[in-house]
Amino acid sequence: MDTAPPAPPSSPSPWLPFESRRRARDEKREAVLRAAVQLFLEQGYHRVTLNEVADRLNITKPALYNYFRGKDEILFECWSMGAELVDGVITEINAGGGSGLAKLRKLVHAYAELMATDFGASLVRFDLRDLAERNAGVARAAKRRIDATFRRYIAAGIADGSIRPCDPKLAAFAIAGSLNWIGHWYRREGKLSPTAIADEFTVRLTDGLAAEVRLQTTKKTPRAPQGRNSGRKATGKKRTGGETG
Repeated sequence: MDTAPPAPPSSPSPWLPFESRRRARDEKREAVLRAAVQLFLEQGYHRVTLNEVADRLNITKPALYNYFRGKDEILFECWSMGAELVDGVITEINAGGGSGLAKLRKLVHAYAELMATDFGASLVRFDLRDLAERNAGVARAAKRRIDATFRRYIAAGIADGSIRPCDPKLAAFAIAGSLNWIGHWYRREGKLSPTAIADEFTVRLTDGLAAEVRLQTTKKTPRAPQGRNSGRKATGKKRTGGETG
């Protein structure tokens, strides 16, 4: 019985598998965002052109439109990257449990470190008025969620006794205001690392809120005998203040 000849090996497809293509596209898209956010922070959003973004990536300007429709969309996506990092931190903290003070300290530390990154700094360095109205609304809502989280941790700490009584709103404003400024003044060439800065800010911004734990210790000191003649000399005369024994 004749057998059919084996089928010739199929020629390799010139196209990458779908998952590989999507991953490659995501990586290229993120590369555009990283180049853009650096330029926006260095020169200011309005001074940067798409040609400069393309030049930094060594591609053509039309190639950028494969990933983004315009500069304002790139700006929003840079901002969104920073917001997603904060959301991830909050989700992790909520899942971990702990007192209100413990959660607050974790958030302060993580937020401080994020402010020393490009995408983190974009949360405070970019003007939301440069975004399309819909995107600006999304950004404002995200800012409110972050503020509400600070307040919630502080209020929880007051309730569980780990934070002394205070106004959660004002305390949250003070903490977030200090942290946000890291995004303005931090420089990579500085002496302190992001972690060192976060360590310091965590202490400075939360120790004043921590409820004081006072240990009731009784210090025992030897007492002189209280006999009838304990305050007299052997002669029976009372000591006076200027006498020495």
